[in-house]
This record gives sequence, C-alpha cells and structure tokens, in this order.
Amino acid sequence: MSARREITKKHAAEYARAPKKAKGVMLDQLVATTGWSRANARRALTAASKRKGPVKQVRRKPRPRTYGYDTLKLLIQVWNLAGRPSGKYLAATMPIWLPKLEDHHELDATRLTDQTRAQLLAVSGATIDRLLKPTRDGARLVGLSGTKPGPLLRNSIQIRRAGDEHEHAPGFVEADLVLHCGPTLIGEFIRTLTVTDVFTGWTENMAIKNSAHRWVIDAMTEIEARLPFPLVCLDTDNGGEFINHALIKWAGDRDLFFTRARPYKSNDNAHVEQKNGDVVRRHAFHYRYDTSLEQQLLNDLYALVRVRLNMFTATTKAISWRSNKHGKKTRVYDKPRTPYQRVLDSGVLTPERTNELDQLFADTNPAKLTRQITAIQTRLISLARDKTNTLTTGVSRAKLDEAPEQISRAS
Repeated sequence: MSARREITKKHAAEYARAPKKAKGVMLDQLVATTGWSRANARRALTAASKRKGPVKQVRRKPRPRTYGYDTLKLLIQVWNLAGRPSGKYLAATMPIWLPKLEDHHELDATRLTDQTRAQLLAVSGATIDRLLKPTRDGARLVGLSGTKPGPLLRNSIQIRRAGDEHEHAPGFVEADLVLHCGPTLIGEFIRTLTVTDVFTGWTENMAIKNSAHRWVIDAMTEIEARLPFPLVCLDTDNGGEFINHALIKWAGDRDLFFTRARPYKSNDNAHVEQKNGDVVRRHAFHYRYDTSLEQQLLNDLYALVRVRLNMFTATTKAISWRSNKHGKKTRVYDKPRTPYQRVLDSGVLTPERTNELDQLFADTNPAKLTRQITAIQTRLISLARDKTNTLTTGVSRAKLDEAPEQISRAS
C-alpha cells in the first residue's frame, strides 16, 4: 500500500492537469502497475491530488469498558456457585441463579447495584467466556477406560446408532460406568453408574463397589425410583457389566426395551458419554477411590450434584440437521434450558411429582449446595490424593523399568 500511495502521489498533479484522453492512458498504466480497478485508481489519484503532506495514521479511541470490575467479581462469584458452566449455559440460567442468590443473600451487597444486576442479566454467553477466560484456564486430567466386551448376548440385543431418530418423550435413558481407578486398572476400585435421559437431559449418578451385575442392578433400581418419570428403554455400551442375563431379566421384568451401541462407536452413547466428563470427572476428578468411606462420600456428593445439575444447570438438545454454506451437515440445537424445565414441559409428570419438584426448587439454596459439594470434594481429595500419587509414581517407574527390556527384545 505504501508503494501504491507513492505512485499515485507522483502522478496526481499530472493527472489533474492532463486532458481526458491522457487521463485514460494514465489510468491504464496505473491499473497495470497496481492491479486496481479503473474506478479505484481514479479515486486514488483524485484523493492524492487533494492530500497535503504525509498520510497521518488514524488512531481509534479505545472503546470504554462495558462491564466494570464489580460486575466481573459478581460474575465470577455466580459462575463458581453455579458449578463453573460454560458461558452459553450460564447466560441461559442467569435469570434463575441471580434471583436465587439474592434471596439467600449469597452475593456481595456492596457490588450488587441496579447497574451490575442489569449487566449480569444482559451479558451474552460469548462475553462471559471472554471475561472468565483468565479465571477458568487450567489443566485437565485424562482417565482410563475399563470396558470389556460381553460378546455372548450381543447378537440378541438391538443396536441403536448415532443419528437415529431422537426420542420425543422422557424415559429413554443411556447408561455407562466410569472407573475411579486412578493411573492403573490393577486391584479393586469404585465405579460410578451414570444414567441420563435422552429427551430431557435429566441425569442420575450412583457409586457402586465394582462392576458385578448385582451392584449394577441395585443401582439401576435405586435410580429408577429417583427418576421423576417412568423408565421406558435402557441403552448401554457392550461392556459385560450391562450385557448379561441378570440385567436383561431385570429389564424384561419391567417391560423395558433394551438396546446397545455398536462396539467402539462412542457417539452411539453420546449423551451419557458427555455426562461422564461433565458430571463425574468434573465433580469426582481422576483420583483412585477404593474404600467404603469413599463410596459413601461419592454417593453423598452425587445426591447434591443431581439437584444442582437437574434443577439449575441448563443444557441444549440436538433437534435437527442443517447444511452450512459449504454443504456440510451440522447439528441444530434448541435454546438452553434446565432438565427441570424440560421435564415440566413434557407433560408426563403426575401432579404429585410436579408438586414435589416445584417444592424442591423453591426450597433449595443453590449456593449452599455448592458449598456442601466443595466440602465433600475436599474430603475426597484428602483421602485419595496421596495413594493416587503413589500409584502414579509406581506406574511411571514400572514403565521406565520395562523400556530397556523392550529395547533388548526388539534388538
């Protein structure tokens, strides 16, 4: 651009004095040199003839900050109490969280003014993510998978694939187990059974002793009683903890459909797989839990998490497909809503269940829930951190010891 500006400046005075035919020749030369269109070249020459002195760089006045320090501090406080959701979900549930926290006097009254309140209710999800980025940056741990196939009964169970028609009523649930093994699968350790409803996103969790089918059935019976709607269908992966005669008989006694995913296709169980990370790992972390006390603490934790998650945390639901400008199919999602709102709108609840959920929502202080969750998490960390670190060191040492043997065998 600087070279083009010099060329136009050099020929501007001559262009202004030249006759019409000569101007056409000059424009042709300028177009060939710069690659501009004739109209753009003509405008550049005309502007250069009026310009006096060097071009001054225009400095934009910085835009004033919309959200002040008080709003940011309140936003961080609400975000922490809400369980640190993404900006999109926090913006959708801000009209729920802010009045609740105000009613229970959980926010800093010196910062909460009419202006900051209006800004918190108006802030967008993208702006929330931008404002909270320095606060939420941190490392994420990676867990292990212990799913072992149960091949004997797989052929007798219907396969449900990713992309199949979505359910239009509550009751179709996906189930999966999450291992609390730490860095190694050796020994006995606790599992978490996660059950999530495809239509509403309602999620239940329960810690069990191991993968034996008796514990899975006991947990499924307990979760069935907790669900506010009747159970219709159970969809699982191909692990032996689910594909066994005992669980199939349990489902048959209740007249439930039983379906399974394709092997090594985690998208077939996308709803529960997402909850494994967003609910279990976020709240129970990646430590090793293998004692009865830790199992009880996990179940106490999940009893609190289920209320905050289902009553106050928004989720989105895939409703259709669309093609973008490049012709690629992409998902279309509805507006974020809480599972509690989706269950009420489904119209399947009995009046007793509806009153029970409404009373739970009215009586719950979500900030108190968060404090109780944090207290249990702190105790779990104190119980499991040292032994997990010891196992991690042992596993790393074992890998180093095996490396020379592998090299010698390869040579």
